[in-house]
Amino acid sequence: QVQLDESGGGLVQAGGSLRLSCAASGITFSSYAMGWFRQAPGKEREFLAGISWTTYYADSVKGRFTMSRDNAKNTVYLQLNSLKPEDTAVYYCAAVGDPSGEYDIDTEYDYWGQGTQVTVSS
Repeated sequence: QVQLDESGGGLVQAGGSLRLSCAASGITFSSYAMGWFRQAPGKEREFLAGISWTTYYADSVKGRFTMSRDNAKNTVYLQLNSLKPEDTAVYYCAAVGDPSGEYDIDTEYDYWGQGTQVTVSS
């Protein structure tokens, strides 16, 4: 059974930072590309960052968010810096069974976590 478990969300003031984690089980982690998405109320799910053989970002978060992975721990991270109220959303990690590709569309991903809430106060 595949599980992706996000953690690290919470309430933070504008300008603050958070580090999200996503622990994977039930997959050969190194054989999967991973991605982070978010969804705010009333909005579509938005791609933020992905990591395979490369790391790539949406323009909206480039320079503020950093994605990394630790294959020994089957975990990916998303460091969120300089947070803004408009970053408030549920943040999801996802996995796709191709370690080399770049995927920025949610329908390309095979597995999803349950999400973690990030709330940024002004």
